[in-house]
Amino acid sequence: MRKTQGLTLILVGNPNAGKSTLFNLLTDGHAKVGNWHGVTVGALEREAKFGEERRNVVDLPGIYSLDAMSLEEKGAVKYIEEHRDAFLLFVSEYSSLERALPLFQKLSRGRKCALVLTKRKMFERAGGVCDIKSLQKSLGIPVLSAEGSKRSLKEKIFALPMREVPKMGELAGYRPPFDRLTRAEKFFNNGFFCILTFLCALLLSFYLTFAPGLLGDFCKELIESFFSETLAGYAENIPSPVLKSFVIDGLLNSIGSVLCFLPQIALLFLFLLLMEESGFLSRLAMHTDGFFSKLGLSGRAVFSLLMGFGCSAAAIMTTRGLDNKRIQRRVILCLPYISCSAKLPVFLTLSASFFKNPFLAVLLLYALGVGIALAVALFLKKDSPPFVMELAPLQVPNPVSVLKGLYFQVKQFIIKLATVIAAFFLLSWVLSSFRWNFTFCPVEESMLASICGGLKFLFAPIGMNDWKIAYAALSGLIAKENVAGALNLFYGGFPYSAASAFAFATFLLTCSPCVSAIAATAREWSAKAAILIALAQTVSALLLSYAVYFLLTGGAVYVAIALVPVIALLIMGKNSVEKVSRRRRHHPKKIHR
Repeated sequence: MRKTQGLTLILVGNPNAGKSTLFNLLTDGHAKVGNWHGVTVGALEREAKFGEERRNVVDLPGIYSLDAMSLEEKGAVKYIEEHRDAFLLFVSEYSSLERALPLFQKLSRGRKCALVLTKRKMFERAGGVCDIKSLQKSLGIPVLSAEGSKRSLKEKIFALPMREVPKMGELAGYRPPFDRLTRAEKFFNNGFFCILTFLCALLLSFYLTFAPGLLGDFCKELIESFFSETLAGYAENIPSPVLKSFVIDGLLNSIGSVLCFLPQIALLFLFLLLMEESGFLSRLAMHTDGFFSKLGLSGRAVFSLLMGFGCSAAAIMTTRGLDNKRIQRRVILCLPYISCSAKLPVFLTLSASFFKNPFLAVLLLYALGVGIALAVALFLKKDSPPFVMELAPLQVPNPVSVLKGLYFQVKQFIIKLATVIAAFFLLSWVLSSFRWNFTFCPVEESMLASICGGLKFLFAPIGMNDWKIAYAALSGLIAKENVAGALNLFYGGFPYSAASAFAFATFLLTCSPCVSAIAATAREWSAKAAILIALAQTVSALLLSYAVYFLLTGGAVYVAIALVPVIALLIMGKNSVEKVSRRRRHHPKKIHR
């Protein structure tokens, strides 16, 4: 092979065609794959190598036409137009080739291009027939099948002739599959059964994750006992009190208190990955569009909202697949109230202080967050966009893809814990363990106490006149996992009442997300808007926590008493109006001429 460098291959085609999978194959990368919109939200670029040859490979969001509708499609069309000299690899499923061909013909005019077909087995099972040689001869362009070994496909792509296509011919050697629905597709195309299945699966995943003695709780207990008993037991023999405090308080209690929740976070991610890989999400979006349209959103919003349970920053990035800027911004304003995986350690730390079984408490907090998010959407409602989306084929999730996706999420969590969160914990331990002259001291005499002492008034209205609570809460603006670590660093748990715990959880549920989410909002909106939104959400969350504590500590009784005379006056006023109207109907005035 001749040595060629700097040539760019652009992967383009309809959504769900397998572009990201081909991108990973060519570049040995780990880009997220899935069969729903919003997986690829921008141009992903990476170098591909084969022997001495190099290619720059770009993965673009899927498009249906050059008259793009969504934000991600507009970005993809603009990128294609700006890179006229790049080689186009048009990726299409075998079964949707007839529908995708008109778009390919428009893109290929006067450009170097080739066609790559994917998902052959599914196509042939449905009765489709495709002769690659006949198809290639009739179209007049290189046609490749994505089936076969990774090395063979990579070699074929690198050996493609780099020439322009003068004019594409007619489609030949191709017979589409039979248009028929499977039993599973008929079942999930029914809105009642689809939504019921989703709710049952959601409850089952929460039960397996949080119920005592089951898989999530069992693995959590193993990790927790390893840190708090085994490793802490060895650390008790350290002769130096400073070093002992560093190991036990700075490392084991803080990092261990977050790492022990890894199995439960992994189980929730597994649930999301199975939904993505199965094609279930697109049907859920279709059936919930009517509900979301009443809130001024669209069924596409369900993808971003469900991704919010995993990571708020990633969910904000998926909003590029929505219909327009107005819808995108509404969803961005709703997403902070969806409980991401980083909030899970905090909720479990708070609920573990009062409940042996935290399942219902955590489920309540998750449901509360969803309710607030939907209320925000209703408050911001202006118009309902049209809903256009292709249903992904239902399929048994690929175990390899699921495991790779789960591995990536777990690795990201561990990397974050070992870098940003660990650095925060160690800095917190230093500041809370030494005076300004760096002599070892109790926490109330430390540098951190003098720095944060003035913050104790923030949570005094919810029964916690303590700067350490304020410091733990504000640390969540960096990463929500920091809150759980700070509580274990200072208290070893949560030392206040259940009312204070619920009010504190309400604040953490509704305040601004982490810096990663704020940065993602800045990229999709603007830096000024992201900062203003973060401030508004944090202040409103603080006020809401005050209101929740007031209601939980007897304020509900006072509110009810105050509302009784108001309701009575309204009823009396309504009755008076009805009596007057009846008199007017039965005793009309005489008219004198």
